[in-house]
Amino acid sequence: MALKATIFKAELTVSDLDRAHYGTHTLRIARHPSETDERMMVRVLAFAMNADERLAFGRGLSSEAEADLCLTDLTGAIDLWVDVGLPDEREIRKASGRAARVAVYTYGTGAELWWKDNAAALARLPNLAVVNLPLEATRALAARAARTMKMQCTIQEGHVWLSDAGESIVIEPRILQQPASA
Repeated sequence: MALKATIFKAELTVSDLDRAHYGTHTLRIARHPSETDERMMVRVLAFAMNADERLAFGRGLSSEAEADLCLTDLTGAIDLWVDVGLPDEREIRKASGRAARVAVYTYGTGAELWWKDNAAALARLPNLAVVNLPLEATRALAARAARTMKMQCTIQEGHVWLSDAGESIVIEPRILQQPASA
């Protein structure tokens, strides 16, 4: 019998001063049995950094051709496609053709090598943003994973502060590529 996803719940309060987005989001996060706490928490961080009432989690690892997060407009067209990890360059190209904007959040020990191998090909995609998250920050996020979470996120001048009842994590995302229109 196949293992089922574990459901995590989070109440995420976002104060994004850079985009003037302020709100509280109630999240239900399905963590695939093969997904690590680190990857799941990076998905939560990506949600916070792109927070919107219409932003939704995809099926994640259980469906390769689907975004980790997706923002659709009222007609069903994809406005934002978000992937986390080190996705295949061909999949990013497909997403770039389907969505108005694409964002990839890389993390982990292989992120620099992945970027070195894919930077030239990805530079041709005008609607793509690539952001690298520091290893120590993503591991600190993983340590905060719990079945029920209450977190506050503040974003200002590209810096992210994520806190829960315990303590605050400061994250300085490194922008590797910005969309041509940015």
